[in-house]
Amino acid sequence: MTDAEPRVLLEKLAFPDCPRWHQGLLYFSDVHDGRVWCSTEQSQVQFVAELPGRPAGLGWLPDGHLQLVSMRDRAVLRLTQTGLVQVADLSGSFEHAANNMVVDGRGRAYVSSLGFDLDGGGSPAPTRMACVEPDGETWVVIEDLLFPNGSAITPDGRTLLVAETWGRRISAYDIEPDGSLANPRLWSDLQPNVPAGICLDAQGAVWAADPVNNGVMRVIEGAGAVEWIPFEGRGVHACALGGSDGRTLFLCTSPTSNPSRTIEQREGRIEMLRVEVPAAGTV
Repeated sequence: MTDAEPRVLLEKLAFPDCPRWHQGLLYFSDVHDGRVWCSTEQSQVQFVAELPGRPAGLGWLPDGHLQLVSMRDRAVLRLTQTGLVQVADLSGSFEHAANNMVVDGRGRAYVSSLGFDLDGGGSPAPTRMACVEPDGETWVVIEDLLFPNGSAITPDGRTLLVAETWGRRISAYDIEPDGSLANPRLWSDLQPNVPAGICLDAQGAVWAADPVNNGVMRVIEGAGAVEWIPFEGRGVHACALGGSDGRTLFLCTSPTSNPSRTIEQREGRIEMLRVEVPAAGTV
């Protein structure tokens, strides 16, 4: 079980998303503000990078370099000592904006596309996920996803989980040694819920944000949501487990995802809940 009430870690953000806990810090993209930040558990914030093309998914290579998705540029960038450099151009793979990313232990990045013009009111359509090798080689590994909006890799590196927002499900794929994906399957049907950003706990369950129904849920394979925590009036767009003991669930929340309002209102927050089961793997 979790704490009854969330606590606010950071506020006055535009639209926080794509949180990742890494080496004692919470990293996240303030997407509509074009900046990436990191924070301690005590709300000490540090600027990481600025991406005019809108930052989204984050991940680290085995050598410690941070990689970032630039949504509008449809590109993966790498943060170096001299600044950001482009690693991969995804415009040949994605018709619409790039979105989420997860990086495995070998440095392969799995990057998703929105698949439609989200801000312009387009209709959701089947889309792709691409694999980006550490050297920048890019190839499509999944087709026909319905708004892939969150992803996680199991600690053994063998399974990729993808939250399909408009599919209202979490799908699973075996990761082959060459990075290709096999054995596509339904991991959990979440109808009528709408999953977005996800993270894994040490019992193999998934915490999944639901920005439409304003809450976060704990999901067990094949069983669906077994716990639901509501956030009245605030969409929950993504979550990450971390903290000093791995038992803090960080949540990216906002009353709206409309960029014409988020920048002006700056009501985005990072909120925190304490949970019983810690994060999967090391934190």
